[in-house]
Amino acid sequence: MRKPALYSRSVRAAPAAPRAPGVRPDPALASEAAAPAPRAPGRWRAGLARAAVSPRLMWAALALLGALLLASLWAPGPMGAKALTQKDVDAAVLRTLSTQNLPSPAARAAEKIRPAVVRVVSYMKNKQGEAVEHGVGTGVVIVDKGIILTNLHVVQGADKVALVFADGSESGASVTGVQAENDLAVLQAHTIPDDLHAATMRSTGDLLPGDQVVAVGFPFGIGPSTSAGVISGFGRSFKAPEGEQEISDLIQFDAAANPGNSGGPLVTMEGEVIGIVTGILNPSNHRTFVGIGFAVPIESAASAAGLPPF
Repeated sequence: MRKPALYSRSVRAAPAAPRAPGVRPDPALASEAAAPAPRAPGRWRAGLARAAVSPRLMWAALALLGALLLASLWAPGPMGAKALTQKDVDAAVLRTLSTQNLPSPAARAAEKIRPAVVRVVSYMKNKQGEAVEHGVGTGVVIVDKGIILTNLHVVQGADKVALVFADGSESGASVTGVQAENDLAVLQAHTIPDDLHAATMRSTGDLLPGDQVVAVGFPFGIGPSTSAGVISGFGRSFKAPEGEQEISDLIQFDAAANPGNSGGPLVTMEGEVIGIVTGILNPSNHRTFVGIGFAVPIESAASAAGLPPF
């Protein structure tokens, strides 16, 4: 196939007019005619057109432009980089605080402890020999080998104990230890998740009434649910309406707790466990929270699992 002819847009020089015989040319006119004609403005466009049809020229031009751009980006400014001052840091922090919604201390505490919170379900056999759900409580992983603390009344008399971990995995469990005087039971999970998270425990020795706390558990089987409040006092005594034994040296708190929170962790704003929720004071028969909850201090709870004291 024949290629179409390419035409230049330059203006061709007009042919010289015939000279009459016997007439000598004027030197001034001759030199003017001999001078090259001015370059037509359309020639540079023709050059660009030739470069466009030549891939080699086009890529060479692009490479040159890229090198110039990189050199302009990496070249230091005439005055050098400005030193970062404390004023700049403070301004950046203030701008972040004013433009972003940061999580509350209670939210951070709940997020930290939640991977170690376990749903505990106890089953008992009915008259037909079938295992039926007896109750739902909460547990907290204290050793990543599957050792869990909960309340004794959550699993007492159960024929079967089932666990649901934070990642949704399930396992059976066995009761391996009991501290009846503090309503505590130690469970050993039969199947341990690969990424099981153990809670961090903290002494209650330097805590004061008014310090903020968070309770995480499964009230009425709903959860994990989070409630926040403060420590109301230490050294309290409590006897559950259905129990015969009084428990002493308890932490009193006002974070909302209800049936199902039993055995769950009471934690500080740093997400560290300071107690195991064990009961609520309720003057009525409705078993609903009226503002007074109790937790076994972690010092006693840890000793139930055979852990060394703080």
